[in-house]
Amino acid sequence: MSDSEQTPPLTAPAHVAGIDREAFRRAVDDDFETVIDQLTELVAIPGIAWDSFDQEPLERSAKAVAALIEAEGFDSVEIHAADGSESHPAILARREAAEGRPTVLLYAHHDVQPPGELSAWTTPPFEAQQRDGRLWGRGAADDKAGVLAHVAAVRVLRRILGEDHGLGITMFIEGEEEAGSPHFAEFLARHSSALAADAIVIADSANWQVGVPTLTTSLRGVVGAIVEVSGVDHTLHSGGYGGPVLDGPTLLSRLIATLHDDDGAVAVEGLQRHEGAESGEQLHYDEQQFRADAGVLPDVRLAGRGSLTSRLWTQPAISITGFDATAVDVASNTIAPSARAKISLRIAPGQDPKEAARALVSHLESHAPFGARVEVEIEETGPAFATDTSAPPAQEMLWALGAAWGRPSVEMGMGGSIPFTADLQAMYPEAAILVTGIEDPDTRAHGIDESLHLEDYRRAILAEALWLAARAASSGS
Repeated sequence: MSDSEQTPPLTAPAHVAGIDREAFRRAVDDDFETVIDQLTELVAIPGIAWDSFDQEPLERSAKAVAALIEAEGFDSVEIHAADGSESHPAILARREAAEGRPTVLLYAHHDVQPPGELSAWTTPPFEAQQRDGRLWGRGAADDKAGVLAHVAAVRVLRRILGEDHGLGITMFIEGEEEAGSPHFAEFLARHSSALAADAIVIADSANWQVGVPTLTTSLRGVVGAIVEVSGVDHTLHSGGYGGPVLDGPTLLSRLIATLHDDDGAVAVEGLQRHEGAESGEQLHYDEQQFRADAGVLPDVRLAGRGSLTSRLWTQPAISITGFDATAVDVASNTIAPSARAKISLRIAPGQDPKEAARALVSHLESHAPFGARVEVEIEETGPAFATDTSAPPAQEMLWALGAAWGRPSVEMGMGGSIPFTADLQAMYPEAAILVTGIEDPDTRAHGIDESLHLEDYRRAILAEALWLAARAASSGS
């Protein structure tokens, strides 16, 4: 990305003139080693919210996060079960605002993705280690770094402005985000008054590149589905029946192939897309840089049409994230009667996820290969997100990001989904929702060798602390 493609420098809001940026910077630097030690301790707790994993570490993780927050002068810190009765514990902490002062809500999540194949990691996933300017480990970035960014920013705010800064601060640290936040809407309804805020920061996104501060202004929505294709009702000898009868994996493969056209663009009728200028994109993603960031093999052609940013942010995408068929190691010479796949559909901002789900089901059922039986189950739907950056809290955040990094911040879309942002928008329509980045293109969140860029993380903490100070100095608009 060239300098000409950066967001133009902002005129700093008038009320931030009295903020001593260097004092905040020194405080962040003085505290940073402690932050990394605390983050390392959190990474060591394998809190996974999936039902197939032991839930004791998740409960231990919630208690550890609650202890960190309790040390920062909140009026109340409570651990709540996500559904009111069972596990997936969340932390809800509150510090009341002074009369006439604004309240902010700081969101992150303490649960993590499963580590996958342990032997594939360079170092053990739950033993955070520093090397090459990064901290490596499961959750080191996604999203325990977000948790500690909030804690550290509040700590710095108290050190510089004192206990009477007047800003209301609510911290909500979820415990089931990586499991799809199945109880988020219920939790939000149950605690709506406690979670109400003038501005909401979601520390669970990424920066455009290392060294480039970024505010995420749009997210794609998501539809998750399971499709099963069957051709016969029992297993058959492949020599005795092969030829006239196609096996389940072949039938499913042919169905999956209909989801994209010859260019690799999604071919499901009824899915919306916004290409080129229609997406409002201001950033150019160099193809060679993208290939390097994604680890694309040299001879593999990229799929789709339009700019890379539109393909990533404002066009639909379909991935097969799971495939069930007979395992190679135990396969005999038989025709498998069926096979099934897990489909992840990302939808463009502006499309209703239920409408997109109907379009996906209609496509799969109408493209049944050789008349095979196709059964589709929709597992989840989550809406997309888009925000207006003209609101004062957003302008303050763009200023804070630029001040922390020493260069103008950029605004970008994100191909991933955080479906509960729409729940927050619906519940608090007047609140500014700000999605900030603690990751970068090489973080490998959810993957093997997840890591956090330490210098950008230091800047992210500084930016949030400066933003809190700006909110404390504002009129609350």
